Amino acid sequence: MSHESNSPQYRMGLPIPHSKLGMWLFLATEIMFFSAFIGAYIVLRAGSPGWPDDPEITHLRIWAGGLNTFVLILSSYFVVLALEGMKVENFAKARLYLCLTLLLACLFLGIKAYEYSGKFKYDILPGHIPETPRMAIDKSMREMKQVVDQRTIALANEKLPEKTEPVDPEETVEVAGVTDEKTEEVETPVEELRQQLQTELAAEDTTAARKQELQAYFDLETKYRDLNQRALDESINMQQMNQELETLKQNPAYGSFLTPVHFLQPIIYGNLFASVYFLLTGFHALHVVIGMLLFIIVLLQGRRLSKKWKDYVENIGLYWHFVDLVWIFLFPLIYII
Repeated sequence: MSHESNSPQYRMGLPIPHSKLGMWLFLATEIMFFSAFIGAYIVLRAGSPGWPDDPEITHLRIWAGGLNTFVLILSSYFVVLALEGMKVENFAKARLYLCLTLLLACLFLGIKAYEYSGKFKYDILPGHIPETPRMAIDKSMREMKQVVDQRTIALANEKLPEKTEPVDPEETVEVAGVTDEKTEEVETPVEELRQQLQTELAAEDTTAARKQELQAYFDLETKYRDLNQRALDESINMQQMNQELETLKQNPAYGSFLTPVHFLQPIIYGNLFASVYFLLTGFHALHVVIGMLLFIIVLLQGRRLSKKWKDYVENIGLYWHFVDLVWIFLFPLIYII
């Protein structure tokens, strides 16, 4: 008796490669990862009345975020074309579009670096943002003090060193009484440097140009001390502070020295905004970098690229589409809404 059967034979498991199944499982964990961040952002924003949403205050560049969205969508299209090339064994086409995808990823990170530079320039960083008028005035005064102190040190260092007698080359270390041990440099206190500059300003042998430079500096220091005292006495508000800083910056005598001092205004929930902004965009940028490394692995194969890499290209394409999808959610949430 024959035990053969015409019934179809089935194999256990899903009809997809193990690598693709592993990628889908990995992407499931990534979805939970970003869902937690995005959900926390939505809850924090909804529960924070007065959340900073003015691009002029937060220094968000909507055009930059929109351009990055277009860049990622175009890169996803190029990944699809690269996979088509792998399927028909047109490996030159696959390498071309993977290379274009890599270049677009570099462009994305370049635009993101431009956005980050604006945040660092205006000190829109977690823990650095004043959230009340008092905090804004205090920060302005700290920046002013730093500028004045740095200018004090710079002016003191500009003084030419005094001439010294030439040292006899045959004089040994023992004769001079110098040991080989290194000694720590002790910085001269700023107040002592100011006294030295005051002495130099009153000296008859100081040049007219030097006197003018020192006088401009001491005028700036006087204005700082007056502004700081008024801030301590609470006889000045934020608007007056910014107006006076603007006037000082426009003065050619010392305006260039005040470049690091920003026109501050309190940003309610500013530190919370900066924290979630860098958290969300930073982790997304990290995933972009990982995707770039995966593309580079394929491109390094060069002419050795073969059909056995098709599943690999398909899997990293899935990963890249996920990175693109996450940004499509982040862009409107952070930049537009």
